[in-house]
Amino acid sequence: MKRYTFCKISLFAAVGTFCLTTGCKPKETAATGGEKVDNTVNISLFSWPGYAYWYIAKEKNLVPEIDLNIQIIEDPYESFGQMTAGQLDVTSSTVEYGPIAADQGVPIKFVAYTNPSYGTDKIILGPGIESAADLKGKEVAVLEGGLTQIFMGIWLEENGVKFDEVKYTNVIMDDAVAAMVSGKVAGGEFWEPFGGKVLSSLPGSKVVKTSREPYFKETALLGDGMYMSSSFLKDKPELAALTMKAYFAAVQFWKENPKEGNEIIAKALKFTVKDVEEVIGADGSSNDGGIYPFDWQDAARFMGVIEGEPPFGKNGEIADHWKLTNDWWVKFGTVKKSHPMEAGVDLSPMKALEASGFGK
Repeated sequence: MKRYTFCKISLFAAVGTFCLTTGCKPKETAATGGEKVDNTVNISLFSWPGYAYWYIAKEKNLVPEIDLNIQIIEDPYESFGQMTAGQLDVTSSTVEYGPIAADQGVPIKFVAYTNPSYGTDKIILGPGIESAADLKGKEVAVLEGGLTQIFMGIWLEENGVKFDEVKYTNVIMDDAVAAMVSGKVAGGEFWEPFGGKVLSSLPGSKVVKTSREPYFKETALLGDGMYMSSSFLKDKPELAALTMKAYFAAVQFWKENPKEGNEIIAKALKFTVKDVEEVIGADGSSNDGGIYPFDWQDAARFMGVIEGEPPFGKNGEIADHWKLTNDWWVKFGTVKKSHPMEAGVDLSPMKALEASGFGK
């Protein structure tokens, strides 16, 4: 799964850069009576297939009441900075940021869990490294402040090595692959297609843990979600609900039309269709790729908004997920204390959709 650090980049510098380059001007559309009504929703995502259902929603005009303005922003902290400044409404990102936002008082809320990792995340060891014990005192490639660091910490402690007995080298995936192949790091956490690049380029490298193993499926620890700015949720609640509707309508379209959906995503991201299929699957079933895309019912059950069991974990699993993530951030020193889930999660858009009968 695509991961980036949330700890190393200045929030306000990111906002300033964005405003200088774009002018911070929202798009407006005409409405009846000659007035200008802004029904534009500004959305960002990483260039990765797991987030790209937004492009299906836009191309197929699945919710015509709104105009989706989608941007590729590779650095999530820039996205969160723009949300804080009121220039972005929504971002798709990894699920670990909620407790960090709550700890720092950032006006951003997690509103929906959208997919757990289903094998795309892997811990890979370099040649000559046979166990976690062999990593003591050595460098491992992760993204500090991201899920990859938590995944590595859990695996180390499962195998008798304290989480702080290794040196975490903070690198993005392209650089992490190069660091592994060159021998700069002895191991690392990789998602596809980068894990495959390491294995094919570095003889003797091996996978020792994947996110498809029972613990990670049951906790859904490694996954992605949707965030909305607090001002968007407060000032435009109807638009927030329609935006969530657009995303899950796109997932449903993909499930029913996986070939066309994957082609739309590949074109938008400039990926090959094969690479898209490797991440989200080829048949729309959700269980033949490296992640498990949640449909509306899956997500609503995971968030505890409707009855029934999600594919992994239990109804309302988000509460345990929040605590597990928050506890690890306290352990790493990324946040100062534990926070209640309500400090960083807002269920109002999902509840509004449920009340409207969407998905039934």
